[in-house]
Amino acid sequence: MKLRFVLNGESVEIEVRPDRRVVDLLREDCGLTGTKECCGSGECGGCTILVDGDCRLSCLMLAAQLHGRDVVTIEGLSRNGRLHAVQEAFIEHGAVQCGFCTPGMVLAAVSLLARQPRPSREQIREGLSGNICRCTGYVKIVDAVEAAALKLANGDRR
Repeated sequence: MKLRFVLNGESVEIEVRPDRRVVDLLREDCGLTGTKECCGSGECGGCTILVDGDCRLSCLMLAAQLHGRDVVTIEGLSRNGRLHAVQEAFIEHGAVQCGFCTPGMVLAAVSLLARQPRPSREQIREGLSGNICRCTGYVKIVDAVEAAALKLANGDRR
């Protein structure tokens, strides 16, 4: 099956089996290893990507579902060599430890902030639910998302 979609701002045309999972397509066929497969059953959020701006678990999606869509992975957030404000905030606030959950957490935060530019801490926790962190703990992650929201509200549109 031939798929056509936009991946991190670039048009992609690729031949794949219709039953190929998106996480495998991204990691193995596209070389985008920032998307992690952790649980493989949609429980942890490590494989989160954005599809048309909404969070999706790539381990539960078939490649055919990407046809005609706009897909963003963690690799697609930076622009002109500059990290996205959420990525910068994760670094600045120590919201990264082992890093395995980080891509999914960051993309969930980006999606949340696109929908809710000034979320409360409770809304941040709710927006990140479904993404599991076993190392850093959620306080620093929530702090980072809160800081990114302020930075974005003050005009940093990365």
